[in-house]
Amino acid sequence: MVRNSDKSALVSYGVTAMALGCAVFVGLHSAFSWMLLLLILVTLGLSIVYGNRYNDAGVTVNRMLVGALFIFSSFTKGVDPLGTKYKMLDYFAAYGIEWMNDAALMLAVVMILAEFIVGICLFVNVLPRLATLGAVILMLFFTITTFFDAMYDLVPDCGCFGTAIKMSNWQTFFKNLVIDAVLIPVVVNNKSLKNKRLTLGVQWVLALAFMNLFVWFEVYNIRHLPVVDFMDWKVGKDMTPEVYDAGTIYVTYKNNETGEIQEFESPNYPWDDSIWMSQWTFESQRTVGSSQPLGFAILDEDGEDFTHILFETENLYVFVAPYLEEFTEKDFESCVKMTEVADNQGFEYIWITSAPPEYVEVLNDKYLIFNEVYYGDELELKTMVRSNPGLMLIDNGLIINKWSKIDFPLE
Repeated sequence: MVRNSDKSALVSYGVTAMALGCAVFVGLHSAFSWMLLLLILVTLGLSIVYGNRYNDAGVTVNRMLVGALFIFSSFTKGVDPLGTKYKMLDYFAAYGIEWMNDAALMLAVVMILAEFIVGICLFVNVLPRLATLGAVILMLFFTITTFFDAMYDLVPDCGCFGTAIKMSNWQTFFKNLVIDAVLIPVVVNNKSLKNKRLTLGVQWVLALAFMNLFVWFEVYNIRHLPVVDFMDWKVGKDMTPEVYDAGTIYVTYKNNETGEIQEFESPNYPWDDSIWMSQWTFESQRTVGSSQPLGFAILDEDGEDFTHILFETENLYVFVAPYLEEFTEKDFESCVKMTEVADNQGFEYIWITSAPPEYVEVLNDKYLIFNEVYYGDELELKTMVRSNPGLMLIDNGLIINKWSKIDFPLE
């Protein structure tokens, strides 16, 4: 005869095992699947029906699983808060709330911090009931947001795991449903969640300590560069293709007054017409038939491809400046000093920016450092170095080092 405690254990581990199995299938299938959705919904239903039959060990397992996932998710975003900021800007544009753009970085830092605090508190059983409430609020927000993403493709990638793991919108939504299934038994048994070893005061002290440490971690990664670089342009990677073919480059411009979008095959567009250039703003570029691995090309002001100089130049300093208009006077001073260092070392240097050539010419009249400037898609430039300006040292395609603007090697 099976005892009630044994039945509870079987239910606990059985439903949780189903949820973990669903997670594996979600990781293997990026497209929408009715069968996978049905399997997840069945698991979710079982979690709701049998959630109150979980034993203490089962609740603990689920609590730690949710906590571990939140910790991992917050870490992958916490190493790169600027990446989360850029993703939030995409969401603001999709929902028509660009008036919140100025608060994007602060909101990113707070959201990542909340996810980490909830995760670490669940995992180590500190303030577990409050942490469970936080997990419910976050999962409601994430599940609803990713549902609309999946239905309407508002943002191609939600950035749930930063740049460490890329998931389709349907994968992300299904993943959140699986987390909901694991979280429900913890919520149902919330009253039993207690830490009998630590007093409430000690738990609050630990929670505040975790918060302060993680805030420092996020601020460090913003001021410097991510301590773990999940992006393609990482130190030590050789970006040189086996065979380089620039392919056909297309550039997209948007009319400042009408919002009209036009795409041109580069350099067959009126780049030398100052009136036209003042009326249209560069939006993006794409490359067709290219064998190079960068995902974008760098062009001179005439639209000619010069990406090859990254692969064919020894000891090349690359100033990456997605937004020249946001430079401070201190930024320009650092860049001027860095060009002097490059000259003293006998190294070449170039600039890559998304700013219009006319603006670069105005700046060069004042600072005399923009002698060799190339232009690229701002989205790609932000993946090269998470700093504006940022600096890279590339030797025949091999990335030797990267620096944020406050870490330029000026000595």
